[in-house]
Amino acid sequence: MMARAVVVAACVLGCGLQLRAHDVSSTPITWNREISRIFYDRCLSCHRTDGSSFPLERYTDVQPRAVAIRDAVLSRRMPPWGAVKGFGDFRNDQALTPEQIELITEWVQDDTPRGNNPRMLPPMPTFAPAARPAAVPAGAVRVRGPMRLTQPFTLDGLLPERASEHVQVVAELPDRRVVPLLWLYQYEQRYGHAFLLRKPLELPAGTTIRGVTPPDLILLLPVSPTTATR
Repeated sequence: MMARAVVVAACVLGCGLQLRAHDVSSTPITWNREISRIFYDRCLSCHRTDGSSFPLERYTDVQPRAVAIRDAVLSRRMPPWGAVKGFGDFRNDQALTPEQIELITEWVQDDTPRGNNPRMLPPMPTFAPAARPAAVPAGAVRVRGPMRLTQPFTLDGLLPERASEHVQVVAELPDRRVVPLLWLYQYEQRYGHAFLLRKPLELPAGTTIRGVTPPDLILLLPVSPTTATR
């Protein structure tokens, strides 16, 4: 009987310790500490007072739209990147990481806490005036269908001039190896941005670009002097 009482007491004590440990370690995700940083870094380039879309600069801007924002983030409609992560590696990738998506999802599920310490907010970012659309660089190659390169080409990125919602572009090298270049997914023409490779890619003569079918039109962007000296 005494042994049973000891076992029961130990179980109760263990449960109590686990609950207390959980309570201590569970720190709620807040706007001030985590979520604002994601929005400042990934959203405010468009979603600001003088931007191209409605502002998401402050908690009072975001909180009423929290569920819609979560749904747009989960479906990867926002931020508007328009390509599959991991199919090509891009230095200007604005898509959210899985960890950032998880933070936003948990924050909304937890009823969007603001946080008690406004000093945790990061500084509000500043943005330069919107630049004019860049001219097509000299040496760019227009791809309208399967295309075989007749000379070596150092690829800096790809720019959809006209593209369907889903386009998967690869480079088949002369040795038959296939290099993934770009997989457009839920792409919209209004996005208008180039997909710039993290590292330039050397494509030897005899490489065939595949995956583009008319009326789609993809530009292969050459390395500029600025890129080459980075």
